[in-house]
Amino acid sequence: MAFRFVHTADIHLDSPLRSLSLRNPSLAELIGDSTRQALVAIVDLCMAEQVDALIIAGDLYDGDQTSMKTARFLASQMQRLAEAGIAVYTIRGNHDALSRITQELILPPAVKVYSDRAEAVEVEKGGLGIAIHGLSFARPQAPESLLPKYRAPLPDRINIGIMHTSLAGAAGHDVYAPCSLADLQASGFDYWALGHIHQRSQFAGRSAVVMPGMPQGRDVNEAGPKSVSLVTVHDDRRITIEERFTSLAEFARIAVDLSATTTWFDAVEAIEHAVAEARGSAASDHLVARLSLSGTTPLSWRLRRDRDLLLAEAEQRAEGLGRAWIEKIDIATEAPGEATGQPSADPLIELGALMRDDVSRRHALRDEIRQMVKDLRGELPPESRGLTGGDEAEFEAYVDRLLVEGSNDVIARLKSDGTGAGE
Repeated sequence: MAFRFVHTADIHLDSPLRSLSLRNPSLAELIGDSTRQALVAIVDLCMAEQVDALIIAGDLYDGDQTSMKTARFLASQMQRLAEAGIAVYTIRGNHDALSRITQELILPPAVKVYSDRAEAVEVEKGGLGIAIHGLSFARPQAPESLLPKYRAPLPDRINIGIMHTSLAGAAGHDVYAPCSLADLQASGFDYWALGHIHQRSQFAGRSAVVMPGMPQGRDVNEAGPKSVSLVTVHDDRRITIEERFTSLAEFARIAVDLSATTTWFDAVEAIEHAVAEARGSAASDHLVARLSLSGTTPLSWRLRRDRDLLLAEAEQRAEGLGRAWIEKIDIATEAPGEATGQPSADPLIELGALMRDDVSRRHALRDEIRQMVKDLRGELPPESRGLTGGDEAEFEAYVDRLLVEGSNDVIARLKSDGTGAGE
């Protein structure tokens, strides 16, 4: 008789909004509740598939948060599983180690929370013996591999290991309990249920090694549909893995080329077409889009000048499509005279080129802008400070963008062609 389980990680329950662009109250409410809805979807999947267990490979919480509403919600979902006879095996990741709720919450007996000492829980399913190994983070940092601390695989058992690890490292993720894929494959375990990296990956070999990614993205840097793994251990010890989508909303970056547009109506139509195409291919109930406008168009100045009106029109078109949202519009279009790089008869184009190529490169101005950004960053909540980059190089690139976009916005406001935004 097969043993079946759902493997997930990095739910980050009630994670605070990470994008300052979610100013639309309805959109903010949708995203603010999405991590809870992802957990509900996971529990629903467990019950619909009548699995034996749910495995959570760390970061169920989102750090040092103390909301007992979160605790009660989690307890209610765990109780649903307990009443259905579904066991839960979970470890604490780096974010869970910060959470006070982790220490205070009383969960049903069917929920096994592994301690910071390696343990193996044995399960029998028909004639199939299963050993589920786990080890929790005791502290938010784990600079060394945890693999040597795990118990050796038990003989005559299907050995499943639960680990929170950055593996060999991944962009945008700090190093936690680093471990090589080769070491995991050589461990003698049959399945490694990993967590920490928010992008899904799956590796075949002596051991099935799966990083399920997060079940719900929280901003455009966590774009795409999110999922969990439905795993079946067959009587003959074969393991099959299915990806099942769980995200209520998926973020997407949508590129819109406006080179062929000459009127405001054309631009809005092009945006609607691009959003509709992305909406049609989305795997989640809702699509949250960040638009990146590019191309050479005589509308370039006007798009920047009337960015607020463009956003309002784009939001209205998205609303008409149904369950589509516009999170932000980035504008990187060029006016025809800018694209050639040749001298122009338009004094504003010449002024824009002067601001970008001369004024913005002056050290005094750059130093002043750099300091303003640092001062503002210090006032932001911790979860938003990554907007200015994760290291010195990314910070300098952010300052470069500010200088260029600031020059373009100034020129857009100076330019007046005598037409209305809606024409």
